[in-house]
Amino acid sequence: MSETKSSQDEEFREYVAARSAALHRAAYLLTGNWATAEDLVQTTLTKTYLAWSRIRTTDSVDAYARRILYNTNASWWRKRSNREKPTEVFEDKVDHSRDFTEHSAVRDAMWRHIAVLPKRQRAVLVLRYYENRTDQQIADILGISVGTVKSQASRALAGMRKRLGTPSAALGLAMEPRKAA
Repeated sequence: MSETKSSQDEEFREYVAARSAALHRAAYLLTGNWATAEDLVQTTLTKTYLAWSRIRTTDSVDAYARRILYNTNASWWRKRSNREKPTEVFEDKVDHSRDFTEHSAVRDAMWRHIAVLPKRQRAVLVLRYYENRTDQQIADILGISVGTVKSQASRALAGMRKRLGTPSAALGLAMEPRKAA
């Protein structure tokens, strides 16, 4: 193996070590399934590696990888209609504390509402609220205009507000009446 190829491989390994966790989080938020997220990240990293000699010296390696991640997810999403249907998610470890239960209920309820959004709206919300990306960054990653980012976010949030209603109704929780002080 040539010295150049070896140094490129080392650079790629360093990139994977530095960015793998963030890619996994984004993939999970897009897919809602850890196994699918892992497959999505592996595909993304494979495609990134194949282009590494071309993109490694640019400032946009992360943007390139994220674009692959979102485009691959969109491609898989289109093909998913005749594939397996996910069932309820069960945690491996159960923590019976009240805080954990409430947190899990909120997280699961929110995910149920995000998961039913159209793919582009879901991607915009994940990038904006989970990855703290600017509208311009989101537009660049998804290959859409900033105006489209704003309209998709607005539509997604409006749809979620409509479905959510009151906080307790949205979570499927019965609220205990508050006692007067």
